[in-house]
Amino acid sequence: MHSDNDNVKMSTFSFEYQRIPMSDLSEPDRELCRRAELATGGSYSPYSNYKVGAALRLTDNTVVAGANQENASYPCGTCAERTALNYAQANYPQVAVEAIAVAAAEVNDCNDDTCGHRPPYPCGLCRQALAEAEHRQHIPVKVLLVDGDEVIVIPSALCLLPFTFE
Repeated sequence: MHSDNDNVKMSTFSFEYQRIPMSDLSEPDRELCRRAELATGGSYSPYSNYKVGAALRLTDNTVVAGANQENASYPCGTCAERTALNYAQANYPQVAVEAIAVAAAEVNDCNDDTCGHRPPYPCGLCRQALAEAEHRQHIPVKVLLVDGDEVIVIPSALCLLPFTFE
């Protein structure tokens, strides 16, 4: 959009992230990714057949995991990220989340190339929930997205949703 108005100010939002081989992650981050991959086994996803797992590491080193839970009444389902986050906040309300890893299981009985898409980028609802956790606890939530033998490392959940609802 071009404007001749001198009062118009353009802004840009960008962030840096890393794509790191799984083997180069710190041991705690590798373990978190492994826990997210294991959590895909708890997925209830008969409609999408897209099994997602998430694992959160709290600042006291507690790790909690969750998996996506679908429902025939579509909006009732819950993503893996929010399943884990809600469990952590309900059971450890005074402990901050320092990192989340998200992984998707391989989909073998798929009819097209999109249903096995990796990495599992968080949806808008999960981005908002993670951003709000970060706002509330005043420390960043590192996001680790497992993509096969590589991991996308995003330093803060706020990077994923610059205009959070507050």
